[in-house]
Amino acid sequence: MIAVDLPDEAATESLAARLAGLAVRGDVIALSGPLGAGKTVFARAFIRAAGAADDAVPSPTFTLVQTYEGRGATIWHFDCYRLADAEEAWELGIEEAFAEGISLIEWPERIARLLPRNRLDLALSDGPTPTSRRATLSASREWGPRLAELTTGA
Repeated sequence: MIAVDLPDEAATESLAARLAGLAVRGDVIALSGPLGAGKTVFARAFIRAAGAADDAVPSPTFTLVQTYEGRGATIWHFDCYRLADAEEAWELGIEEAFAEGISLIEWPERIARLLPRNRLDLALSDGPTPTSRRATLSASREWGPRLAELTTGA
């Protein structure tokens, strides 16, 4: 587990860009935290850093999923907050996303039983100031070497 202090939104965006540089096809990144914690800020920065969008990146709050063509894979951005049941995720194409894309999943606890073991869990929480956050990253074994790159800056 790694904890990263994020003093402002720019630091959240920087973390997202660094993780986008490490992500590969088949990766799942589960973004948890309360409303306003920065999950969508993280996802937008990740999507842009992965070369998938030059313009607006809307929140999938109402559409539930948005897709973007990245440099190495399609990026699937899910917002599971409005799902009544985890099984609804199948209708959104989550199986295809897990197999062929990079998945960013907001509110992953709504579909916890469907999440693959091989994933990166990123929990955002409030920091000591109104604009700061703390990111806690927990990863499967497959993510371990890549997270080591993240912390060493390699």
